[in-house]
Amino acid sequence: MLFNHPCFLRPARWLVPALAAASIMGCATAPSATATATAPIRVKVFVAAMFEIGKNTGDRAGEFQHWYERYWKDATPITVPGALGPVYCNADGVCGAVLGMGKVNSSSSMQAILLNPKFDFAEAYYVISGVAGTPPQRGTIADVSWGTWLVDYDLGHRWAPEENTPGAPTFMPRKGYEEYRRFQLNPLLVDWAMNLTVDVPLKDSDSARTYRLRYPDTAARRSPAVTSGTHMTGDTFFHGPGMSRQAQYIAKLYGADDYVITEMEAAAIALVVKRTHGTDRLMSLRGAVNFDQGNPNETTLQHLDPAPGETAGGFAETVENVALVGTRVVDHIVRNWGQWQGGVPAR
Repeated sequence: MLFNHPCFLRPARWLVPALAAASIMGCATAPSATATATAPIRVKVFVAAMFEIGKNTGDRAGEFQHWYERYWKDATPITVPGALGPVYCNADGVCGAVLGMGKVNSSSSMQAILLNPKFDFAEAYYVISGVAGTPPQRGTIADVSWGTWLVDYDLGHRWAPEENTPGAPTFMPRKGYEEYRRFQLNPLLVDWAMNLTVDVPLKDSDSARTYRLRYPDTAARRSPAVTSGTHMTGDTFFHGPGMSRQAQYIAKLYGADDYVITEMEAAAIALVVKRTHGTDRLMSLRGAVNFDQGNPNETTLQHLDPAPGETAGGFAETVENVALVGTRVVDHIVRNWGQWQGGVPAR
């Protein structure tokens, strides 16, 4: 009962009156738990990277370092139980974390962060950021791609090619996974992202330029650009022209755009975000650091295990490109929060 609260108990008659008065004043002015509780951080944009090579700053950059140096060099890490690493936030509401590689690793981290009461994601935008592969028919090293669709490569039936009609796909979708296996990202948000970044000057390297010439494809030989298309999520690091054709087959089977990026996390993260806040504010941003198949003069195994000096090159430039492109969108949203807070504005 209310009158059993210590502040309502009558002081003993032997208490000094002044002491009793002080006790009552203390009760009257004691702050409530609600008033002293720390308000959750209102997240405007959350950046999700999958791995960092070493430290967050000062050494060779992985997927997170350029973002960290731009937004969180002075931020205090916030530990989140169940997440791979801490979350960093700045005063503008831009937060980010390394979630881990693969579907299970990344999605479990994302769920732990989304459900943690230290953060308010009710109005947040999301940028899934990382490196990836690309088919030489549609992309090149150091490209940066905005996802239009996220498609799961694994949810279905697959069998050995020798047990199949020669040349036919060795994949059949499994019934019951229709809402889990592909996500169309908000076309208006993709349009905003492309228009804000299509003219970003991208870094390139001599080693990448030389490596591209091993491929006959026009797309593979061009300079890096900002592109868009389907991002294919698979825990299997699939490789070779046959697997690449199968990825394109799956994309078209699901009614998605051309497959342009192979990665390992985005569809799983999208499902977690969809179940909590929806995917209208979700973006997938990937930089191509390898082709998904060898050139015509090498086998798939040779491409997977190249000799020293035979790698694509351009990794450092690509991770920088991803941040150059992504930060332009993040900065625009934060700078114009009044227009973006209620949802993606009309163009």
